[in-house]
Amino acid sequence: MNNSLILLKFNRMKNTILNLFSNKCPNCSKGKVFKNGLLNFGFGFPKMNEKCPNCNFKFEKEPGFFFGAMFVNYAVGCAEALITYFIAAPFFDKSFDLRMFPIIGATILVLSIFNIKLSRLIWIYIFKNYSK
Repeated sequence: MNNSLILLKFNRMKNTILNLFSNKCPNCSKGKVFKNGLLNFGFGFPKMNEKCPNCNFKFEKEPGFFFGAMFVNYAVGCAEALITYFIAAPFFDKSFDLRMFPIIGATILVLSIFNIKLSRLIWIYIFKNYSK
């Protein structure tokens, strides 16, 4: 592969990741997937647009489409738990201290709404048509 092709693929990947974390439509990169944005921590289940307000792209392909996002949510939660453990571990005498469990649990609970939104966005982007 030549350098220009590698740079082009890197730029596409970078733009896709930026659009994912910006709550943008995977089809047009302009419309919003969630009505309140990715970082809006409100009570209740997040409100998601049925279709992109810009290009009319349907986010839920079929009933039960976001069942797979549950597994992505689990992986994101596990990653956050591990990161929280490695950040908190130096502050305790023993390497495995039971007082870390409430810290890890609180972190996962606080980030749960963000995780739901992020996992759905990741799931939508997994099934994006990348051949364009």
